Amino acid sequence: MKFAQLFEALMLVCFGFSWPLNVIKAYKARTAKGTSLAFIFLIITGYLAGISAKFLNHQINYVLAVYFLNLAIVMINVFVYIRNKSLDKQSAKASAEADNLKITNQQIKNINKESTKEENMNYTYSLDEVINPKVANAREEKNAVILFGGTGDKKIPVQSLGKEFNFNFKIYNKSTEDLTLSKAAEYFKFTISPLAPEGILLHLGTKDLDLFRKNSEGFDTSYLNLIAQIKACNKKSRIALISLNNPTGDKIINEMNRHIKAIAASENCSFVNLDNAKLWNPAATKAAVDFAYSMGLKTRKPLSDVAEILFSYAYNNFAEYAPVEHLVG
Repeated sequence: MKFAQLFEALMLVCFGFSWPLNVIKAYKARTAKGTSLAFIFLIITGYLAGISAKFLNHQINYVLAVYFLNLAIVMINVFVYIRNKSLDKQSAKASAEADNLKITNQQIKNINKESTKEENMNYTYSLDEVINPKVANAREEKNAVILFGGTGDKKIPVQSLGKEFNFNFKIYNKSTEDLTLSKAAEYFKFTISPLAPEGILLHLGTKDLDLFRKNSEGFDTSYLNLIAQIKACNKKSRIALISLNNPTGDKIINEMNRHIKAIAASENCSFVNLDNAKLWNPAATKAAVDFAYSMGLKTRKPLSDVAEILFSYAYNNFAEYAPVEHLVG
């Protein structure tokens, strides 16, 4: 009889030895994938049946203790499963949020391919086109939307993004190196005004910080004069003023952004705050546009949405967009 109990206990130990290892493995895995809760409860039911049989047969001995030990270890697996299930939900939520905040990898690959084509096309102009911007502009359509910014903005592949996000208008990147407000007026006159743009994203200010410190009224006047010049070119032109990026909370930049916002309000222009760029959701915007198109709605995309897409891409792909001095021209 003692040998029978010994062999029964040995059987239980052999069966139960794997459960502590399973607990450790499941705990380290931090996921409930591949684990069956129904199977665990089936094992628990089996042990409860064995324990019940011991009590009914009045076999209260050390073998019963082994039953309880195995049952306790299996129960730990249940708690680890519940914990891992919760981690899976958190991971899925974080992944969904990340998908909403960023352009998908496939979209980025597609855009990068198209942007490479854009860059190659930029070097196919003849010498006459390089010397005379009007010749180059002849290749481009009028009534387009223009990104008018500085050094960092030049790399944004606006046409590729326009295709990816179903812009129902032409868009061109006319950003240039080291753009200041004093240079912007002349550059607009000779390079952009021939296109009579129906929409312009103005991304100016970083190269004018010294001007703003010394003479904020002069800064405002220069900005207002540029807007007046744009409106004179096309009275129906939509204009969006984009703020300077200010991750460090610089007081001068904050004050400049306040002035830009006030100018936008006074001139009936849109104002786009880049502080919200990391919260923007280009993928959701694309889904909304696709739905609108499927319903036959083909309204012009607001310039704020256009800026959202362009600069969300820049934040996710260009390292130089983090430092303030390289964000805008």
